[in-house]
Amino acid sequence: MRQHILDVAKPIILGKGFSAVGLNEILTAANVPKGSFYHYFKSKEAFGAALLDSYFYDYFGRLELMLAANDQSAAQRLVAYWDRWLETQAGDCCEEKCLTVKLAAEVSDLSEAMRISLKRGTDQLIKRLAQCIEEGIADGSLTAALNPQRTAETLYQMWLGATLLAKVRREDSSLACAMDSTLKLLQLEPSH
Repeated sequence: MRQHILDVAKPIILGKGFSAVGLNEILTAANVPKGSFYHYFKSKEAFGAALLDSYFYDYFGRLELMLAANDQSAAQRLVAYWDRWLETQAGDCCEEKCLTVKLAAEVSDLSEAMRISLKRGTDQLIKRLAQCIEEGIADGSLTAALNPQRTAETLYQMWLGATLLAKVRREDSSLACAMDSTLKLLQLEPSH
């Protein structure tokens, strides 16, 4: 039931934001009585932190499938990850939009629990990107001159900002620019 509430709420919050969605809307959509909600979450803030934790858990499962060692070089796996980011964030499908982009500015000053969930999730994501960059240096697909942690941090910041601009502009030129800059930073040739 707890996961059902989170699963039903995610697309609603992706569409409207956290503050604009009331508990009644979530409970009605999930077909759950209010008492059940408070059995699983002591507050809307606790629910928000759980929603973010659930989002990152699912995201890391998909991320690991994309970045895990396979027959591609680490550089190819990283580019495939950014290609997928561009595809999902530029499209109209609300389900795959970035919850971090949607909620970070809104909730970081309002909820310490949600800010900590966002920080923990984004730190873990950057760490995994840095690991893939290290793998690329080791397999020779990326230059040894890269600082894996700093490069991963820079790339994630750039893509987060580009995604925010894509939302503001309602077009994806910022994401295309992020891809060009990513390839330059990683010293890779454009594949398109």
